[in-house]
Amino acid sequence: MNDLSVTILPEAAGDAQAIERLHERTFGPGRFVLSAYRIREHVDHLLELSFTARIGTLMVGSVRQLPITIGDTKALLLGPLTVEPPFRGRGVGHLLLERALKDAKAQGHALVLLVGDEPYYTRVGFKPVPKGRIIMPGPVDASRILVFELVDGAFEDVSGPVGPDWSKARG
Repeated sequence: MNDLSVTILPEAAGDAQAIERLHERTFGPGRFVLSAYRIREHVDHLLELSFTARIGTLMVGSVRQLPITIGDTKALLLGPLTVEPPFRGRGVGHLLLERALKDAKAQGHALVLLVGDEPYYTRVGFKPVPKGRIIMPGPVDASRILVFELVDGAFEDVSGPVGPDWSKARG
């Protein structure tokens, strides 16, 4: 950790603006055309499964999870995961991922999906989804779709389109 004292906290409603600015700095305006953002347009992330990383009072990272379905199966979509550039490579992202997955499992979720960099996420146990098994809305590089089973065998018979969990859609 390079002597950084990082605190991982559940995201609070008051963190939204700071997180949006973090996303602007790290992902830029092109983030809105990404496939995962199509899902985020309809369903809010779950505050109880979304976290911030802080060093003192400085927010240096964030991860969010939101409810989705894959075919008829309920799951979570993890992302975006972002860390301020000066703090990357110091384990902040890994701490955020560990907390997000641990709390998701503790709250009874079985499956987490994301679109991301395979070498980074496979280090914590994500696995590539076989091509054609699930369909994301909009364009996506199929090799970047990864899944994490919080319950052994949870992805065994899962396939189909990915979309928002409409039972949790914004009013």
